[in-house]
Amino acid sequence: MDTPAPPLMLALFQPDIPQNAGTMLRACACLGFDAAIIEPAGFPVSDRHFRRSGMDYLDHVRIDRHASWAAFEDWRAREGRRLVLLTTKGAQHYCDFAYAPGDVLLVGRESLGSPEEAHAAADARVVVPIRAGLRSLNVAFAAAMVMGEALRQTGRR
Repeated sequence: MDTPAPPLMLALFQPDIPQNAGTMLRACACLGFDAAIIEPAGFPVSDRHFRRSGMDYLDHVRIDRHASWAAFEDWRAREGRRLVLLTTKGAQHYCDFAYAPGDVLLVGRESLGSPEEAHAAADARVVVPIRAGLRSLNVAFAAAMVMGEALRQTGRR
């Protein structure tokens, strides 16, 4: 009997805005994604803004916490999971990438984006294109767009 593929996962690299983190974890709960927080976060996970944004949905999502980027990468290597980096410096339109069950979608810090280590480790770097002259979308909004496309492609509901 085949072992089912692990769920898709959204990983938050050192999130620094609790409301965005709570919103993304709420989306994970609603869409059936697992989640990971790569620390240090810019706020305590007991922060009231974080809890308010996530509401009672945080009880419905599996959240793995990793003490550092190195700890996250060790976990990912053991699990054999692909890393798909969402970045404004992406090489491929997010709708043109072929997502697979078990993929880990990684978003960077709101204030600094993703470090060079994440770019180097990524199996793919995808971008949500925006109009010229504008910097970026809100990280939670961009994550939701890519999560929806990954679900559509993998047939997971």
